[in-house]
Amino acid sequence: MKKIVASLALSAVSVSACAQKADTIAPSYVSPVTYQSYSCKQLVAEANRVSAKVGELSGVQNKKASDDAVATGVALVVFWPAAFFIKGDKQTAADLGRLKGELEALEKMSIQKNCGITFRRVAPAKAE
Repeated sequence: MKKIVASLALSAVSVSACAQKADTIAPSYVSPVTYQSYSCKQLVAEANRVSAKVGELSGVQNKKASDDAVATGVALVVFWPAAFFIKGDKQTAADLGRLKGELEALEKMSIQKNCGITFRRVAPAKAE
């Protein structure tokens, strides 16, 4: 019986609301029309700004995901009911999704205006 309870607790915690890794967060839709009045030079500047912020938030999000995973493991070993109170930061994930959407919109507008901007995916920054 104890094995069944432990197994059920482990299953429930594994699907609980722990923070997601940054690379699993999908972009939110942002209309490219937002950037329609931007020149190619302005698109580059905005893409650089948004890209830097995506890298920063990706690092923060990955740190939260890692911390949640560690906390869940400790909670399961020490006091498993505490694992149900571990929740990821939904605001950071939402902000990251929006910024990823902005980058996609900037890229679409760049293509539409024939700016020739090369969009590279930035590795997440380390969060401390």
